Amino acid sequence: MSKHINAISARLSLRNPQKESLEILSDIVDTIELGNNDSQSLLRELDKVKSLYPSVSDFEREFPSLCFALATGVGKTRLMGAFISYLYLSKGIRNFFVLAPNLTIYNKLIQDFTPNTPKYVFKGIAEFITVLPVIITGDNYEDGLGNRNQYSMFNDEVHINIFNISKINSEVRGGKAPRIKRLKEYIGDSYFNYLASLPDLVLLMDESHRYRASAGVKVLNELKPILGIELTATPQVESGNRANPFKNVIYSYPLHKAMEDGFVKEPAVATRENFNASQYSEEQLERLKLHDGILVHEETKVELEVYARQNHKPIVKPFILIVAQDTTHASKLMDIIQSDEFFEGRYKNKVITVHSNQSGQEKDETIQELMRLENPVSQTEIVIHVNMLKEGWDVTNLYTIIPLRAANSKTLVEQSIGRGLRLPYGNRTGVKAVDRLTIIAHDKFQNIIDEANNPNSIIRKGVYIGKDVAREQKKPITSTPKIGQAVVQQVQAKVSAVQATNNESKPVQTDDVMSVFELAQRKIQNYEHLPSSKHLATGEIKRQLIEEVRSEYLVNQLDLFPEQTTALVEQVVEVLVEQTIQHSIDIPRIIVQPVGELTWGYHDFSLDVSSVRLQPVDEHILIQHLRTHDREILQRNNNLAVEEQLEDYLVATLIDYSDISYDDHSSLLYHLSNQVVQHLQSYLSDENAVRNVLQYNRGRLAELIHSQMKNNYYETATAYEVQVSKGFTTFKPVSYTTLLAEGVKPFRQPVEDKSRIRSMVFGGFFKCLYPEQKFDSDSERKFAVICENDPNVEKWLKPSSEHFKIYYNHSRIYEPDFVVETQTGKYICEIKKEKEMEDSIVQAKARAVLEWCTHASKHELEHDGKEWSYLLIPHTDVQENMTLEGLKSRHLFK
Repeated sequence: MSKHINAISARLSLRNPQKESLEILSDIVDTIELGNNDSQSLLRELDKVKSLYPSVSDFEREFPSLCFALATGVGKTRLMGAFISYLYLSKGIRNFFVLAPNLTIYNKLIQDFTPNTPKYVFKGIAEFITVLPVIITGDNYEDGLGNRNQYSMFNDEVHINIFNISKINSEVRGGKAPRIKRLKEYIGDSYFNYLASLPDLVLLMDESHRYRASAGVKVLNELKPILGIELTATPQVESGNRANPFKNVIYSYPLHKAMEDGFVKEPAVATRENFNASQYSEEQLERLKLHDGILVHEETKVELEVYARQNHKPIVKPFILIVAQDTTHASKLMDIIQSDEFFEGRYKNKVITVHSNQSGQEKDETIQELMRLENPVSQTEIVIHVNMLKEGWDVTNLYTIIPLRAANSKTLVEQSIGRGLRLPYGNRTGVKAVDRLTIIAHDKFQNIIDEANNPNSIIRKGVYIGKDVAREQKKPITSTPKIGQAVVQQVQAKVSAVQATNNESKPVQTDDVMSVFELAQRKIQNYEHLPSSKHLATGEIKRQLIEEVRSEYLVNQLDLFPEQTTALVEQVVEVLVEQTIQHSIDIPRIIVQPVGELTWGYHDFSLDVSSVRLQPVDEHILIQHLRTHDREILQRNNNLAVEEQLEDYLVATLIDYSDISYDDHSSLLYHLSNQVVQHLQSYLSDENAVRNVLQYNRGRLAELIHSQMKNNYYETATAYEVQVSKGFTTFKPVSYTTLLAEGVKPFRQPVEDKSRIRSMVFGGFFKCLYPEQKFDSDSERKFAVICENDPNVEKWLKPSSEHFKIYYNHSRIYEPDFVVETQTGKYICEIKKEKEMEDSIVQAKARAVLEWCTHASKHELEHDGKEWSYLLIPHTDVQENMTLEGLKSRHLFK
C-alpha cells in the first residue's frame, strides 16, 4: 500500500469507504497508461481495468473514466480532495477540472476548496499549506489565473478548475459554442483549448448522473483528460420508467451499508396512530402534515439541545424541509406559514422558498441563506423547495421532511431521505432523536413502509462493489502483567538449583509454579489494605501469606512430596513479594468524605429556554424507523393528573432526580419552572395549550432544566476526612482486540494511518508494567516512547478503571491516560488536544486529580513513598526529544 494513501487517509481522517476508494484509484493509476486516448489504447486499458475489477465493462467516454458510487452522507467532496492530493503527491499531476451539476453544488465546491473554511477539503495536507492550490472558477477564469506557465516558475502550483455544467449546457443551446470556448485575447487562445492542451488534466465529475445525457457534457471529450473520476450516490441514468446503470462503476458503497455502519441518520416515517387519510380533504391533510411536522420539529429541537448540553457539544439547530408541488403551491405554503393563524405567527420570519423561477438578487440571497443553514445565527427553520434540492446540498441539521408533492413511494424514499442523512456530529450518538430523520407522510405511511421492506429497496439492498468486501478479521490479545513471567522464571531457576544440590527426584514443572503464583497473587489482594506493597515483605505478613497459600494449595491436590511443595510455595511468595515491590506502582485507593455539616445545592441562575418552541399534541403521532422497524409514539396521556399549579408538572418530575432535594431546593425549582412556564405562555395561545405541552413534555423539559442545574452545582463541608482504603492495587490481566493481519506492532514504529490507531495493539516495551498496550492517539504512543527513553523513568502503564476512583463534577469518574513512576516521584499524566486544554470538563477533571494527588502524596510520604503530581500536556508538546522533567516544568497542574 502506498505511503501516500496512509498519510492522506490519516491527515484527512478518511472513513473506510473513502480510503477503499483511494486504494482503488491507486491500483488504477499504477495499472493503466494515462494519456493515450485513441480507440485502440482505450480498449487495451479497459481490458487491464476489467481484469482487476470485472464490474467495469465500459469507460463510457473517449477517455478512461471510472465511477465511485458512494451513499449520500459518506463524504464525496472530501474524497475529491483526497483524490487530488494523492494524484499530486504520488504522480505529480497538477491540473484538475471539477464539474458541478448546478449552482448550489458549484458554490458549495468553491467554498469547500477555499482555505480557512469549515469543510476545507485539504485541511491537514502540509504540501498545500506551503503552496496553496490555485482555484479557477467559472467566474474568474477570464482573469488568466489558470493560464500561467506551470512548467517554469510556477512549477509547484496545483490548478483546480471548478465549473458549473448547467451553465455550459445553457450556452450550447441552438448550436452555439459555450463561452468558455470563445477566443480571449488576454490568454492568446480560448481557455478551453488551453485546458485541452495540458498533458496532465484530470476531470472530476460530481453527481455525474445529473449530466450523463446532456448536450454540454459532450464537450468534455474534447478536453482530452488523461483520467475521469465520477462521483454519485445513484449510478444510473433515468430514461422514462427505465433506469440504465452505469457501466463504469468500479466501487460502490450503497446506502444500506452506510446505515449499518452508522455513517448516516436512520430514516423514519411518521403518521397519526389509527389514521385514515380518506377521511380528509387534500387541503385538510396538507394542514395536518404541516402541523404534525412542526410538532416533531420542536420535539427534536429540545432533544438536540439536551444532548448537546449533557455532552458539552455545540447546540445544533434543526430545520424542516417541505417539498412543494410547484411554484404556485410553494407560494401558497409560504402564505400559510407566514400567517398569524399558523402557530400564532411564530414562523413568519423563519421560512424561505427555493425554486427554479427565482433569479437575480432573490436567487443569490436564497442560495446564500441555504449555505448558512448550519450556522447557529441563521433564523431559518423551514425551507420550502420545488424540485431544486436534489443533490449536493450538504447540510447536517435537516431533521424533518414534509413531502407535499405527489410521488410514488419509491421516489419519496429515495429523494426525501437523500437530503437529510448527514449527521451533525459525524457519528451516531445513541440518542434516537439526534440520530433520526423523520418523514411526515400520513397518506403514504404504509406505502413507504412497504417500499422500505422491499428486499430490493435502497434501504435493504444495494450493489456493493470493491476489491475486498470482507471485513478485516480481529483476534483477541490478553496482556498479562510482566511480573507473572518474571516470577515463574526466577522460581524455576531457584527451585531447580536447590533440587540439583539436594539430588531430589521430583522436577519442578512450569504449570506447578504458575498454579502457585496465581494462587499467591489472589491471596495478595487480601492485603491491599496495607499502607504500601513494601509491607508485604515484613516477616509476619509474609509468613501469614505463605501459610494461606500452602494450606489452600495442598487441599486441592494429593501431594506425595509435601516438603518440596512447601519449599515451592515459599520460593514463589518470596519472589512474588519482591517483584510486586520492584515492578509495580503503588496506587492508593483514596476516599474523600465530608465531615461535619455538609452544604450542597445549586446556585440561582437564569434558565436558557430560547430554543424551546414545543407545541400541543392533539393525538398520538407514530414514528417508525424504516430500516430497524423501531417504533416511537409522540402521545398525549389523557390519564395524567391535572396539576393545580402549572409549575408542578416540572417540579414533580425534577424531584425524582437523585441529586435534587425538594426540601432544600424547592424555591429554586419553582423559580426555574416558572421561567419555563412564562416562556411557554409567551408563544402559546392559552393556558390549555401550555398545560398540554407541560403534560406531554414534562420529562424533556425537566431534563433541560436539570442539565443546566448541574453546571451550577456547589458542595461545601466544614471539613473533609480522607480515608485510604487501599495502599496499592494488584495488577490483573487485560484483554484487547487487534486486526488479525497486524498483530502486535512495535511501539517505536510510526503509524501512517493514525485514524486506525485505536484498533492497534503495541508491544516491545521495557519499562511498561504490561507487555502490550493500546493507545487512543499517536500522541499517546509518542508519550510511551518518551517514558521508555527517559533514564529517570523507572516504570509506567496505562491504568484501567479499577486503579482509580477520582470523582469530578459531583459523580463522574476520571480515568487517567498514564501513570509514571520516576526515581523521585509519581505522576498522573493526561494528553489532550491543544484546543481542549481550557475546556471546562478538562479543567474540572484536573482540579479533582490535583485534590487526589494532595492526599495521595500525604499518605505516601508518611510511609516512605513518593510525591504525586499531575501533568496536563497538550498533544503538540509530546515529542520524542522531551523528558518527563521537561514536561513537568511546562505542564505541572497547580
